Amino acid sequence: MSDLRRMLRYLNPYKKEASIATILVALVVIADLSIPRLVQVIIDDGIAQGDMNIILWTSLLMIGASVLSAALSIANTYFSVKASRGFEADLREAIFKKIQTFSFGNLDDLNTGQLLTRLTSDLNMVQLVVSMGLRMFTRGPLMFLGSFGIMFATNPNLALVILSLMPVTLILVTYFIKIVRPLFTQVQERLDHLNQVLQENLSGIRVVKAFVRSDHENRRFETANTRLYDISLKMTQYTSIFFPIVMALMNLGTVAIIYYGGLQVHAGTTSIGQIMAFTNYLFATMFPVLMLSMMAAHISGASASATRIMEVIDSVPDVEDSPDAVTLDEIQGRVAFENVTFSYRDDGGDPVLTDISFTAEPGEKVALLGQTGSGKSSLINLIPRFYDTSEGRVTIDGVDVKEIKMDSLRSHMGISLQEAVLFSGTIRDNIRYGNPDASDEEVVEAAQTAQAHDFITAFPEGYDTMVGQRGVNLSGGQKQRIAIARALMVKPKILILDDSTSAVDVETETKIENALESLMADTTSFIIAQRISTVLKADKILVLDNGRIAAEGNHEELMDTSPLYQEIYDSQLGDGGAEA
Repeated sequence: MSDLRRMLRYLNPYKKEASIATILVALVVIADLSIPRLVQVIIDDGIAQGDMNIILWTSLLMIGASVLSAALSIANTYFSVKASRGFEADLREAIFKKIQTFSFGNLDDLNTGQLLTRLTSDLNMVQLVVSMGLRMFTRGPLMFLGSFGIMFATNPNLALVILSLMPVTLILVTYFIKIVRPLFTQVQERLDHLNQVLQENLSGIRVVKAFVRSDHENRRFETANTRLYDISLKMTQYTSIFFPIVMALMNLGTVAIIYYGGLQVHAGTTSIGQIMAFTNYLFATMFPVLMLSMMAAHISGASASATRIMEVIDSVPDVEDSPDAVTLDEIQGRVAFENVTFSYRDDGGDPVLTDISFTAEPGEKVALLGQTGSGKSSLINLIPRFYDTSEGRVTIDGVDVKEIKMDSLRSHMGISLQEAVLFSGTIRDNIRYGNPDASDEEVVEAAQTAQAHDFITAFPEGYDTMVGQRGVNLSGGQKQRIAIARALMVKPKILILDDSTSAVDVETETKIENALESLMADTTSFIIAQRISTVLKADKILVLDNGRIAAEGNHEELMDTSPLYQEIYDSQLGDGGAEA
């Protein structure tokens, strides 16, 4: 519940709407509470006395009170929905902005399925409670207290009969909340898993079909769906048992009022109109209890959802700007690793990089080779501070990257990661993603350098061709070339290409290399490649093995000094492969 209360601070900008909604609901309660009294007047003073004027005018007052109550309810709904939807929009934006601050490490801990559930289902649950709180939660207690006040003022003895039902009702409500709250948490957790399975299947549907694994994926989804169904059914069963019990208590209260009230009527100490009024006030008293009991389930769910949402908002990014971080307006592009050790785990266990030291001078082309899992991608991820080193430091022009503002640091870098991710929009928009103010001429120049211009212009709409979801209407090589063009658009002093030509044929790759060599002559480049032909012209080649630099030098030097490099070379280009 504490997380839910903390989350209500996002309602502060809408205090005016929330206050108006509260005032309106109080007026609705006053209008509603007047109706049973008017019924009493009609019966005791109108029907019993045969006075048609009283019946007529009191009926008109009842109609007026009903119309006024309806109008006030509509106004209350308008302001409460405006406040709750504003609260929801602001909170959703806060969650999204928080996710944008996450480092790669945070995103490793919170997968896509979990984040989607918290941005949608969890947030909707909290918004629903806030909306109903400005309507039902306020109305319920006011109606309860108002009804009891009127009943005690009218007939204390009958009021005590109704009051005797309250302890049993409160015990039932407490027990119900205690049981249902953990079930709501389990529902959201299982919904997380269901969304994860769904997201993986939709993004990898082509792999599923290629390997004829539809049956397997159907079973996975069925399992996740059944687990969600089971816990949802269990929660619904508790709810379906609880509400009839409360209704039975209300009916018992009605019987008690009629019985004891009948005795009082027989004794001449009360009137039939009072009995009718008390029956109405019973429902006015017990209905809020039933309503609040029903909402208790939603409060429990909202509390669980609030905890999950605040887990995201309270998450501290693994990588943050230091208080005295500096801005680098211009850099030369000298990159140095000084005794760097890195582990993905906070406890420092199982390092993926150990004691890495090397220097890339401005304008140098540095290539990284090594087997899968040797630490190549981990190494280049430390340059833009996607992760922080566990030991040692990485410097740009002699300044530790931890002392540079991340926006400033990354603004000098062009990065094309292993997976070429494209966004919905045109090809032009995707190339211009890192530099929205770039001219069309600059877009074309970057595309030409990345050898993307020819296939782009072959499309009927050219650079205005819409990119399908995740680039589905483009081949792997086309997506990679657009990603390279996007990296070039920022005119970087440091260029990082993480295996970004793996889906490109050798001839096109050579053209890209030649174009980059002339265009990026003063740019420090880091290139991860699987094909050794890609790195032959590199100024410096780092051969990684089990997270360590096994060899360093240019092609000629490594052919003379590194058996591991020779082995890689021979496996790809030896025995006439080089001539081929």
